[in-house]
Amino acid sequence: MATTIAGPEATQADIEQVRRAYGLDRPLAVQLADWAGHAVRGDFGESFYFKKDVSSLIVERMPTTFRLGVFGMLVGLALALPLGILAALYEGRFIDRAIQLLISANQAVPSFWLALMLIIVFGVHLGWLPTTGADSWRHFIMPTLVLGLSVLPALARLARSGMIKALASDYVRTARAKGLSSFSIIVKHALRNAAIPIVAIAAVQFGNALGGSVVIESVFALHGVGHLAWESIIKSDVAVIQASVLMFSIIYVVITFISDVMNAMLDPRIRLS
Repeated sequence: MATTIAGPEATQADIEQVRRAYGLDRPLAVQLADWAGHAVRGDFGESFYFKKDVSSLIVERMPTTFRLGVFGMLVGLALALPLGILAALYEGRFIDRAIQLLISANQAVPSFWLALMLIIVFGVHLGWLPTTGADSWRHFIMPTLVLGLSVLPALARLARSGMIKALASDYVRTARAKGLSSFSIIVKHALRNAAIPIVAIAAVQFGNALGGSVVIESVFALHGVGHLAWESIIKSDVAVIQASVLMFSIIYVVITFISDVMNAMLDPRIRLS
């Protein structure tokens, strides 16, 4: 790291000076304890590549990543739930098999390849959408679609299995015997119970979406935390990498906690300790 900061033309004396300036000459345990103490106060040091405070870099770029993650999850859920419900209603029939084939095909396509294809078709050839930047909502259409499709398979499969189990339950049979409409049975009875595992897996998929934002933001040149992490990895900017990983981890823990609370609200049998 000291060699990278000092530059390719640096002498050994310059490298040693950098090591002392950044505290790299101290034991690793001492460095870690010092970093943790500052991190608790929100001080992640200064980026040697961007020449800015790391905390300010994260704060500047977090809104872009957050918007991308939230919009991507909403798109994923908006596509996965209808597909999963439809497949469950036609379990074992042509529609079910067609949907499962479509989901498997989607899962087999790498996100970066899909992103490049969308850029070539809708950005370059047709010119309908901007290919880079984050100046308007139109810049988020393609990245959001790619991220939404990346989380779709797990959500759709879980929605299908949850709905199949719910539709075969006693309370659904009772609702049918009472003469309730199919819409009421699906939405008010079956989907409510099938939503419990979907909420849990959605939190996991949101974490995966944050990790996937590194690739997607880099392809579409969205200046979010994912793109920041990618630039920092290339430049070996350890301070920014550490802060980015910590921020992603904190967000993941918070989202997981929220999903537990939502599950408790959906299912009274779940008790929070």
